[in-house]
Amino acid sequence: MSKRTQSIRSLFAAGSDEAQPGETRAPVQRVASGAVRSLQDTFSEVERDYEALKQRIAEGALPVELDPSTVYPSPFADRFSDQDVAAIEALTASIKEHGQEIPILVRPHPSVPGRYQIAYGHRRLRAATELGVPVKAYVRDLDDNRLVVAQGIENSAREDLSFIERAIFANKLEGSGFQRPLIQSALSVDRAEVSKLIAVAQAVPDSIVAAIGRAPKIGRGRWQELADLLQGSNSEAKARKAISDKTFSHKDSDGRFAAVMRALKKADKSDGTASAAPTIARSTAGAEIAKLSLSGKHCKIQISRDRDEAFAVYLMEQLPDLYESFKRGKPSSEG
Repeated sequence: MSKRTQSIRSLFAAGSDEAQPGETRAPVQRVASGAVRSLQDTFSEVERDYEALKQRIAEGALPVELDPSTVYPSPFADRFSDQDVAAIEALTASIKEHGQEIPILVRPHPSVPGRYQIAYGHRRLRAATELGVPVKAYVRDLDDNRLVVAQGIENSAREDLSFIERAIFANKLEGSGFQRPLIQSALSVDRAEVSKLIAVAQAVPDSIVAAIGRAPKIGRGRWQELADLLQGSNSEAKARKAISDKTFSHKDSDGRFAAVMRALKKADKSDGTASAAPTIARSTAGAEIAKLSLSGKHCKIQISRDRDEAFAVYLMEQLPDLYESFKRGKPSSEG
C-alpha cells in the first residue's frame, strides 16, 4: 500500500493508531478542537444571518426587485388615469439616470399566486415599466383595511391627491363596506370632512367626473358649488352638452372643470322655469332650520352653512336610519 493511500485511509479510520506491520504511516496533522468549534460557530452564525435576512424580506423590511408586469393595481384605486404627464416623464428620466431610490409597497395578490397588488408607488411602477427594468418593492402581508390605510396615508402625507380623487376614493371605500373611522384614517381627515367628501362624490355623476378628470387646482368649495348646480332641472344634460363641445378635450383638467361650471351657471341664470314656493322648517323658537325647494325632478334641502354646518353633517349621518324608519312606517300602496 502506498504512503498516499495509507494517509487517506488514516483520515477516515476509526480503529487503532498503530501502523500495520511492514508499513510506515505518515503522521496525521490533527486540527485543534477549538478551531473546529470556531468553524462550526461561523457556519451557525451565517445560517442565522441568512434566516434573519429571509425573515426581514418576508416581513417587508427589505426591498426586493419585481417584474413590473406582476404588479396589479389596488382593488381600491385612489387615483384617476389622467396623471401629470410631465411629472411622470421627469420621474422616468430620474430613475433612468440615478436608479429607483424609494421602493413601492405591494402585497401578495390574494387570489393570483406570484402576483402582487400595489398600495402606493404607481408612478414609480409606471416609470419602471416604461424603462423595462425591475421595480424595487417592499412586499408585506396586508389585509384590505391595512392596504387602504397605507395607500391613503402615503398620498395624503404628500398631498398628492386632488380633492375629487379623495372624494371618489372615500365614496368607493364606503361602498365597499369600510367603516367611516377607517376612511378617516386612510385620508387623515375628521368625520365631518369625510361626510363632505362622500356627499360631493355622490352628487356629481361618475361620467362628469371622468370627463373633467382630477382637476388638481379645484378645491372642495368649487366642487360643492358644481354639485349644487347639478341639482337644477336638466343640469346633467347641459353639463354633457358642454363636455361634447369639440374644444373640451383640448383643455387641461382644471379648464374642463371651468367649462362645465360656466355652462351650468349660464343655464342657471337663463332658466325661467317656475318652481313652487319653498317650505321652511323652523325651530320651536321660530328660527329657520332648513328650506325645501322643489324644482323639476329634484327636491333641494338648504341649511345655512355659517350657522348650522355641524347640524347638516349630523343630518346626513342620520339620513339612512331616518329613511329606513320612513319606509317602515309608510303605508303600502299595493292592494
